[in-house]
Amino acid sequence: MFLDHLEIIDPAFKKLILMNTHLERLWQGARWMEGPAWFGAGRYLVFSDIPNCRMMRYDDTDGSVSEFRNPSNNSNGNTMDRQGRLITCEHLGRRVVRTEYDGSLTVLADNFEGKRFNSPNDVIVDTTGAIWFTDPSYGIDWEYEGAKLDHEVGSNNVYRIDPASGKLELIADDFVQPNGLAFSPDETILYIADTGATHVDGGPAHIRKFKVEGSRLSGGEVFATCTAGLFDGFRVDHHGNIWSSSAEGVHCLSPEGKLIGKIKVPEVVSNVCFGGPKRNRLFICGTTSLYATFLNTKGATI
Repeated sequence: MFLDHLEIIDPAFKKLILMNTHLERLWQGARWMEGPAWFGAGRYLVFSDIPNCRMMRYDDTDGSVSEFRNPSNNSNGNTMDRQGRLITCEHLGRRVVRTEYDGSLTVLADNFEGKRFNSPNDVIVDTTGAIWFTDPSYGIDWEYEGAKLDHEVGSNNVYRIDPASGKLELIADDFVQPNGLAFSPDETILYIADTGATHVDGGPAHIRKFKVEGSRLSGGEVFATCTAGLFDGFRVDHHGNIWSSSAEGVHCLSPEGKLIGKIKVPEVVSNVCFGGPKRNRLFICGTTSLYATFLNTKGATI
């Protein structure tokens, strides 16, 4: 069943959507958009335009879009920490940085055991303040999104920065290309995408599911496999449903991993983010454009 931009696959999807809304194109002009992060206090969204080496800012009060940071070191993923500060993954800088209240940058991590990261990609912060991020090789494989450089670590991993000590921990090293990640609403589950199909014929195009025990993960079974392109970035709503990017728009997965519905977007989607005063507006990063639509659900608080 189709309703304009919506495809209802399972009746459960009907409870999450609004029948009188539409898909809005808010802005166009990027080459490859990524990393949307909502800042409620200022009513604005920050996102990355990776090849153009800039970060953009959408102002929800008047609909304007302006440059937030240029150059951006080919920034990719962004999120907000527990103190309302911007955390950013940089391809070109090969590091994770924090934007302080005065606009200065603090480097949180740029190497593992003395070897520079590949190109940190996506990042989240849990309720303890720990920072979790993925480090695939996309930013050092070609010049378009960073710089073609040697792999130093030798693998593509997932890391965690301890909130008290700042210590960097290797969390997972069995991915081909770890990408987007997000917690379940109660933080007992960590979902991590593997987009290894970009580098390996027949490689991963799925999301894996891990049990979280402090700073340790267990499990790691495949949660869902993408039926259109790749799962890249995604977010979880307060019911535990996963809203993920795909080649045809946004796929909505139930907490059991079943595809229950789609938001059709006329471009390949890279990432999404819940925002707005009620956190019930889904911002969608297409290849060149920023989209948004209202839903009958809201983002998880983390």
